[in-house]
Amino acid sequence: MCGIAGFIDINDSLNEKETFNNLKKMSDSLFHRGPDSSGDYYDKEYSLGFTHRRLAILDLSQNGNQPMISSNGRYVLIFNGEIYNHLILRNELNTFKKDIKWNGNSDTETLLSAFEIWGLDKTLDKINGMFSFGLWDRKEKFLYLARDRVGEKPLYYGWSKGFFLFASELKSLEALDIFNRELNLNALHSILTYNNVRTPESIYKNIYKLTPGSYLKINCKKNQKVNKESVGQHVYWSVYSIANHGVSNKYYGSDNDAINDLEQLVVNSIEKQMISDVPIGAFLSGGIDSSLIVSIMQKLSKNRINSYTIGFENKQFNEAIFASEIASFLGTNHTELYVKEQDAIDVIPKLPFIYDEPFADSSQIPTYLVSQMTSKNVKVALSGDGGDELFGGYNRYFWSSNIWNKIKFLPFSVRTKLSKLILIFPASFLNIILSMILKIFPNDYNIQLPGDKMHKVAKILDSHNPEEIYNKLVILWTEAHEVIKNFHNKSSIINKATLPKFQEYENNMMYTDFVTYLPDDILTKVDRAAMAVSLETRIPLLDQHIIEFAWKLPLNMKIRNGEGKWILKQLLNRHIPSKITNRPKMGFGVPLGEWLKGPLREWAENLLDKNKIDEQGFFNSSIILKKWQEHIEGKRNWHHQLWTVLSVQAWLDR
Repeated sequence: MCGIAGFIDINDSLNEKETFNNLKKMSDSLFHRGPDSSGDYYDKEYSLGFTHRRLAILDLSQNGNQPMISSNGRYVLIFNGEIYNHLILRNELNTFKKDIKWNGNSDTETLLSAFEIWGLDKTLDKINGMFSFGLWDRKEKFLYLARDRVGEKPLYYGWSKGFFLFASELKSLEALDIFNRELNLNALHSILTYNNVRTPESIYKNIYKLTPGSYLKINCKKNQKVNKESVGQHVYWSVYSIANHGVSNKYYGSDNDAINDLEQLVVNSIEKQMISDVPIGAFLSGGIDSSLIVSIMQKLSKNRINSYTIGFENKQFNEAIFASEIASFLGTNHTELYVKEQDAIDVIPKLPFIYDEPFADSSQIPTYLVSQMTSKNVKVALSGDGGDELFGGYNRYFWSSNIWNKIKFLPFSVRTKLSKLILIFPASFLNIILSMILKIFPNDYNIQLPGDKMHKVAKILDSHNPEEIYNKLVILWTEAHEVIKNFHNKSSIINKATLPKFQEYENNMMYTDFVTYLPDDILTKVDRAAMAVSLETRIPLLDQHIIEFAWKLPLNMKIRNGEGKWILKQLLNRHIPSKITNRPKMGFGVPLGEWLKGPLREWAENLLDKNKIDEQGFFNSSIILKKWQEHIEGKRNWHHQLWTVLSVQAWLDR
């Protein structure tokens, strides 16, 4: 795991000393991603510079340092990530070319030899791993930038003041004096709507995220100006194609056959991802996915594996009890840390520096804390992410269908009128009235803020299909375009024409989450939190073979009897008794709503100061402050919406 960055000085405006000074600035800003070593490369003739920060995981010697030049001198590579099948590829390369002289054991060197012998496209097809890289072809004068299939590793690129720039993180671009910091209003809309900036946008104008499963080919020949016309984007792996092919070629084996086949795929993936020259461990939340990963890791290991979890005193958010029980059963070397409320709150000022651009998934706080704890003992941690998107784990998948099946028989006109009738009454008024009514019922029927729930139901009633219900469940600010000043683009960042239309609604939702929520929220959260403390994370369930297998499975092997991840649960039961793991799904969160009324109130009010918001000129303060007032008075629970604005405001303050 590393940090990469570089640029092309399009107008040859810098001398050699200035170029290396800028490369150093970019490199220093990525120190956390690679504290073990650094290196630069400069092609004076083409005004191209590379810089690399290394977190040494495989081949800890200098033979693994980068930038690395291929044995024939044609290619220069800076690489971030891991190629899990690189030893298999080495053996294959040795059959093609008997006289390869390997200098070390790094996957970087394997990649370079693969580029020499197979070329870029065939190499990308063969490699199995997580990565982003910059590859300079000194013979053909092309710069290639590539990103892994799912988007585990980040890569930004774009143009600013006569330069083409790229880096693992935006802070590396921000380190340059030539960087243009003009904000992208589309990105602000994305944050308020979805918690995050969705690919290909970034918070800055003319700076983009490279789409997972694709690479850029930049023509740097002397007669070619490096502009948007000279940069071609190529897709080498398409989940759209994988999903369509899988759904059209269903798995026809029995339940038991499917569990056996999935088990073999998961074991193979974990076995490859446990290869390391440094200490390795795993996050253990006590949920289905992380428990499965840890149980198989322990069976594959001769020694007790290291497992890590954090706990909270608030029982509603505490998974440590379940994780401890599972660790005890498996016999792992388990470490748990109970963090106090103030420990979690103290992370908040760091978030704008860790996440580069506004990012509003509040589970970033416990993710950082567990990464920080884990990094004190190991340099690599396996994580259980990806299971929900592949195997139907999120409640919204079956909620959307269940709600639709209940309301679709009502004529649309009736549902519309009923929705309008409910929305006539303010949610704060309904909270008071319904709370009084519910007091006469047993405690099991006591619902917090029932008026809020009624309004959510009302907004769903006039939906035309389950996908529309799903969209209403995931969108935070329905009026985001009104919150942002001078914003007129109401179109979705996702091109709906590129979305498959499967027969099962749930597959459409899982696909949408896989190409949006997974890379732009989950993987972003994990990568930045872990790399902030120089910890490499690996995610076995996102192995390409598991992805391809998951899309072939019939829906009832994922969602059965109103519950998601059926097949993963059956597989886990082979390794851990169900009496230990059978419990309701718990999110990895914090009591943000209460914190905003209490210990975070002063911090939030400073960021939401009307004069400050109006002076910045991005938001309509009246809409935001109305929600803030309702929240602190307990009339409504707006913590999700407010956290998006606070994340932007804290980032702007940075």
